[in-house]
Amino acid sequence: MNQPSNQSEANLHAIDYWQVVKNRYGVILLTFLLVFMTALVITYVMPKKYESKAVVQVKPKGLGGIGIPGLDTGRQQMVDMGPTFFATEFEVIRAQKTLDTAIENLDLVNRWNTDPEAVRRTLHSIVDAQNIRGTSLIEIRVRYSNAEDAQHIAKAVSEAYRARRTNIQLDSANQALDQLAKAVLAQEDLVEDRRKTLSSLIRTGGFIYEKDRGSLGGFGAEEDATDAARNFAKLEQEKIQLESQIETLLKYDGKELVTFAAGMDLPDNIIKNLMPQYQAARREFEGMQSSGLGMRHPTMVSQAKVLAGMESDLAEAAANLRETLKAKLALSKEQLDRFQARMTTKKEEAVKDGLGTQAYLDAKNDFETQQRLLEQLKLKQISDQMNIKVLEEPIIMHEDPSLSQVPVSPNVTLNLALGGVVGLIFGVGVAFFLEYLDTSVKTLEDVERYLQVPVLAVIPKDVGVLYKQSGMSPDAEAYRILRTNIEFNRKNPEDNAITVVSGGAGEGKSTTLVNLAYICAQGGYTTLMIDADLRRPRLHTFFDINNSVGLTNYLTTELMLEDVILQTPVDNLYFMPSGILPADAAGILNSRRMSELIQDVKQRFDLVLVDSPPILGVSDASVLASEVDLTMIVVQHRKLPRNMLMRVKQAVENVGGHVIGVVLNNVDVRSDSQYQYYTSYYTYYAPAESQAIPSAGGQSAAATPPQPRTQSRPSKQADDKQDLY
Repeated sequence: MNQPSNQSEANLHAIDYWQVVKNRYGVILLTFLLVFMTALVITYVMPKKYESKAVVQVKPKGLGGIGIPGLDTGRQQMVDMGPTFFATEFEVIRAQKTLDTAIENLDLVNRWNTDPEAVRRTLHSIVDAQNIRGTSLIEIRVRYSNAEDAQHIAKAVSEAYRARRTNIQLDSANQALDQLAKAVLAQEDLVEDRRKTLSSLIRTGGFIYEKDRGSLGGFGAEEDATDAARNFAKLEQEKIQLESQIETLLKYDGKELVTFAAGMDLPDNIIKNLMPQYQAARREFEGMQSSGLGMRHPTMVSQAKVLAGMESDLAEAAANLRETLKAKLALSKEQLDRFQARMTTKKEEAVKDGLGTQAYLDAKNDFETQQRLLEQLKLKQISDQMNIKVLEEPIIMHEDPSLSQVPVSPNVTLNLALGGVVGLIFGVGVAFFLEYLDTSVKTLEDVERYLQVPVLAVIPKDVGVLYKQSGMSPDAEAYRILRTNIEFNRKNPEDNAITVVSGGAGEGKSTTLVNLAYICAQGGYTTLMIDADLRRPRLHTFFDINNSVGLTNYLTTELMLEDVILQTPVDNLYFMPSGILPADAAGILNSRRMSELIQDVKQRFDLVLVDSPPILGVSDASVLASEVDLTMIVVQHRKLPRNMLMRVKQAVENVGGHVIGVVLNNVDVRSDSQYQYYTSYYTYYAPAESQAIPSAGGQSAAATPPQPRTQSRPSKQADDKQDLY
């Protein structure tokens, strides 16, 4: 439910804004023309400038492959093209050294006949550089009043920039080569020192130098000590084994000794061979015995002798083995003592020789490492010397400056377009600012809000005198509405004396009074117009009537009413001129005879309309407002400020007058769309030409005023309602 209401309010605001534009279109147009013409003049007087540009490709700063050994080659050759790269290059192009080179090449100081500092400032202001987005290309632009100078300067600056970048890169490369050469010399000295140290260790230690080997050839003291310790351990193990065997043999005797000795795996142990023979002979003897041979059998006797001999041999062999082991044990002890002494000696020699060997190996490794680094530096030096001879160009020219035939500044189209847009915006802004400052009455709502009285009618702009127009004018309908609203807004039908006032001069109150009187006379009302504006009377000019005799004559002399009231060419319409202008207008109007006049004419006429001077500034209108029944205020549209309008009403009420309503006059319905429905209805419902009621003709002349009415004429209002609709 709220959405349509909000939308209507938004539409209303848009209409109000458009209304302001329509009302102030003259101010907008004038402001637009002033700004546009200003832009046109400025564009015309601006000096013409021609542009020439050179397009160059910028490669990242590098040393052409020259750098510090041990670092990544790509990192040595290129500098990151970050956000500040192109900004830095732009400043280099416009730097003093670059511009000085271009100035010297073109001899601009003598050519322009000025001092170098002025030439430098001029070039700094006309030279510009910008990057072509997404590329490594730079446009060097020069704008100058002379096309040939612009071309030459663009070319000179681009060449100076290229030469400077090349020199900077070459200087960096030479500095890098110098540093590399110093590093090579320092490394050669270091290698020579390491060589001398190694040679000294070889001479003193008796080492044999073998390249690219981490150990020495042959057996040194360390190997001898190790072998001695190994042999000592072996002999000690053999000694312990012999001692164990001998101790075991000493425990046994007889057959047990033989049996144990037969199981020992010893060199020169014949028991191990004799024992199987003995066991075989024993089994044979036992076999013969089991076969039934007796002990006295010769074979048994012979076999027994053999066994006895073999047993004797085994016993002897066991005894010999025991002695042999004892001898070997003694020998082993002796060898063990000798090896222990030798092992101690070798160990001391190994410790001494180990320290010397480690120093030799350290010196050897250090020498070889420094020698390899020297070889790398020399290779790098040779490579950089070759690269500097074929150093890559840092700047590549892709487009040479050309001679411009058409000036690029001022841009006439752009300047005029901007002037038009700015003028239009500024004009609209001025219009709205004036509208904001304007406190005049603009709408019916303004009148009713501030005065708390109704708007009786809206009179269109440029409405003439109706009775002089042929036929029925559509504008007459506005005054018919005014007549109807007066009838229905006056509370008492006897209140038929109405004065028409305005806040200032020129608001159309006299024209409004004449046209209202004409419409009322057409509707059958006997209407009297009294020109009480004794300052600047105008009503007589509408009817071409002599103004020499009138209201002032009646008030200051004993003239009769019939002598000062004239019949107009319109039926039922009478007129009382102002007469000779007095010195004290307010004093004449504020008289008893004036009050009696008002009361008299009220009885004689259906409607009495009194014209008065502006109420602000003079007191005449206030006096008239106190004499008549009702006061009608005429307000010119968009002229009188609201606070002045409120003062008009207050001035009427201060003297006891009663404001019946306001007539909003001179409304431009073409620009104020909210009033257009008035005129559209007037035109649509206006009578056709054939139905027009002809106006009464004839010259105005003195006429006998109607006699005083015996009663009010409410029936006349009823009759008039039929005429209105």
